[in-house]
Amino acid sequence: MDGRLITEVRTAAVSAVATERLAKPNASVLGIIGSGVQARSHLEALRLVRDFGEVRVWSPNRSVELAREHGVHAAASAEEAVQGADVVVTATTSQTPVLCGEWLSPGVHINAVGAPRPDWRELDDEVLRRARVYVDSREAALKESGDVIAAGRIVAEVGEVVAGTKPGRQSAEEVTLFKSLGLAVEDVATAELIYREALNESPSINPSS
Repeated sequence: MDGRLITEVRTAAVSAVATERLAKPNASVLGIIGSGVQARSHLEALRLVRDFGEVRVWSPNRSVELAREHGVHAAASAEEAVQGADVVVTATTSQTPVLCGEWLSPGVHINAVGAPRPDWRELDDEVLRRARVYVDSREAALKESGDVIAAGRIVAEVGEVVAGTKPGRQSAEEVTLFKSLGLAVEDVATAELIYREALNESPSINPSS
């Protein structure tokens, strides 16, 4: 199995679960900062859980190319990409904030995928002040995510929201944030799904081979 592709797909899939649970049901505008593989995979995955009538993308490099490939709008700036958006994705390699809280509309949901180190940030202090923070793992986020460390608080793990043991969105006005770091169990679960699909499509495969 291609581990790179599995990571690409499962990262976006987990963000889609978070979006399905935390974004407003009528979310219709998506703003993406970034133009790499995660920006692309998130665009595909999030369209499965919300009906976006407008999608804007921005990055300093290949946003025009991404926009052309997927039939979306290439924004002139990060601010233009996210102003008025109902769902925002930050999928960058930046070590300093690329998303400012003053740009955000009430009720927005954010999927923050980059800045996977304790001294890196994708989100400024105003984003963290306004947002209710959800993570995939408390333990990992408090050690590895500069954004979560700066926020100093976590509402819940997204798995707890799915299980119904912790609340998701509480109002149409609140800002929700899912900080994604990725867990090995997500790769294992995705690999198992691929394996089972392969067996279903090719019954003659010997599992021991």
